[in-house]
Amino acid sequence: MSYSPARKGRHRQRYEDHLRLVAGCIPYRLENDAEESRISVLMISTPNRDDLVFPKGGWEDDETVHEAACREALEEAGVKGMLNEDPLGVWEFRSKSRQNSCSLEGGCRGYMFALEVTEELDSWAEQIDYNRQWLSPEEAYKLCRYDWMREALGALLRGKEKNSKIEREHQMLSAGCSANPSNLEESFTNKCIVQG
Repeated sequence: MSYSPARKGRHRQRYEDHLRLVAGCIPYRLENDAEESRISVLMISTPNRDDLVFPKGGWEDDETVHEAACREALEEAGVKGMLNEDPLGVWEFRSKSRQNSCSLEGGCRGYMFALEVTEELDSWAEQIDYNRQWLSPEEAYKLCRYDWMREALGALLRGKEKNSKIEREHQMLSAGCSANPSNLEESFTNKCIVQG
């Protein structure tokens, strides 16, 4: 299978208020069994470290924040899916290489989204650098390197819990009728669908 090579370098990188803008997502899937549906989240290994993170990277000047989040999921984790239009949140943090630096360099503003995975590729652009691992939310929470990652995961879980409750109420009211989500926009750069 062929895939587009991963983008490299920072010549197209966006900055705002001296902060590097990054976009990423928490890929998830719902697994239904007879009694309930469970959520699993996807984390990836990082080069030269033993811990796991969510896919994220630089938001470049020729793409929207949604396209950047989808691109990072595709390049680093080899997944495609339905990206929620609204971010889980926006966090400011230091890049891993600048954690202990007192300089202005290394600051990031990260936009994180929920991505419901619809396709998991057998091979992807950065497969040699990143391994993926599906985890329960509890396992993922323990493995999150930074507080902002745990906060993003918490926002995803609260959103899924709220949507699940609304869906159950809607099913009870509509007695079998279902509606397709409105306001779907397809990003043609990597076949990620933004859901509003």
